[in-house]
Amino acid sequence: MERIERRDYLDKLIAFKDKKLIKVITGIRRCGKSTIMEIFRDWLLNNGVSPEQILYLNFEDYDNIELRNPLALHQYIKPLILPDKPTYIFFDEIQHVKDFPDIINSINLKPNVDLYVTGSNAYMLSNEIATLLSGRYVEIAMLPLSFKEYVEGCGGSDNLEKAYTNYITQSSFPYTLALDRPKDITDYLNGVYNTVVMQDIISRKKIQDVMMLESVIRFVADNIGNMLSTKRIADIMTADGRKIDQKTVEKYLTSLCETFFVYEAKRYNVKGKQLLKTLGKYYLVDVGLRRMLLGGRSFDAGRLLENVVYLELLRRQKSVYIGKIDNLEVDFVAIDENDIVYYQVAATVRDEATLKRELSSLQQINDQYPKYILTLDEDPEADYDGIKRINALKWLMGEYSI
Repeated sequence: MERIERRDYLDKLIAFKDKKLIKVITGIRRCGKSTIMEIFRDWLLNNGVSPEQILYLNFEDYDNIELRNPLALHQYIKPLILPDKPTYIFFDEIQHVKDFPDIINSINLKPNVDLYVTGSNAYMLSNEIATLLSGRYVEIAMLPLSFKEYVEGCGGSDNLEKAYTNYITQSSFPYTLALDRPKDITDYLNGVYNTVVMQDIISRKKIQDVMMLESVIRFVADNIGNMLSTKRIADIMTADGRKIDQKTVEKYLTSLCETFFVYEAKRYNVKGKQLLKTLGKYYLVDVGLRRMLLGGRSFDAGRLLENVVYLELLRRQKSVYIGKIDNLEVDFVAIDENDIVYYQVAATVRDEATLKRELSSLQQINDQYPKYILTLDEDPEADYDGIKRINALKWLMGEYSI
């Protein structure tokens, strides 16, 4: 399997090179964090940095288990820091090191050190740790392969529709590109799932009722794109005979978000330009995991596309919300420091009633920011009084500068 270069993430690392900030690469297990470190190390070697200036440690490697002790790690690292030129230090899965904020802070204080760390759990950047590292770190949030990266990893494609079908029915985790049989991909995803659930959630959060946690996971997977609250989830599951209280649902959802297994999109009042505290939607980090969890009932073209678009907007450095305008909903309000863009997402709008419904909420927004309908329809682009309908796959491939 050829290495996929993940150029967007590489460019971010290059941009922060030699800045006195700890570069913290976060993301779900197996999304490519170790690989992007390797790609960046190769880039350094090809751009004038000598091997003696680079130090890499993976704390999941049992060879390094003694270095999980912060004092032992400090004593090991200190003599390897070069006095007269930069030392580039890479710590993979740093959360295994006891009191790791203190040790990375200490190492980062030394002159000539450029420090990069990865972690598979958002606990790394919890409020307590963010305070300890205050002003001294930048987060680079990684996701599995985008559709564009997936197509490139498959050697390119003249048939985007077929590539997209493979993308949503197989997986976006990089290693699955090396697996040919659907069963092998399912087994691999099972491994990812079990590691995240058993190791990162159940053992760390000391959860007793594993079956109930898995019921919540399946419920969320089955309801991507639906407006949910912890109370609603608890009520529906209890009515179905799986008695659970709101507080437990909240604990489980927090854990799933902390491990980057799911992402929460909050609601945003378009007219009032403010976040709303109630309700929201949840999306899975990989739609292949949804297929693995739900089997044959997992294929819903519209909701899968919505999930894929949400993750792509995150990749493009947007803050992504669910828009509320009066009694209508806008699928996504994507905000960055300079701009707002509104999106409706639908598998098809060839039916006139569907098109009318998708247009209705965007037509209620009285501002000059761009408004789009993303659809899988292979029709010519259309413009409805400033609202543009474009092909979602071309948008995912970066053919539009939005």
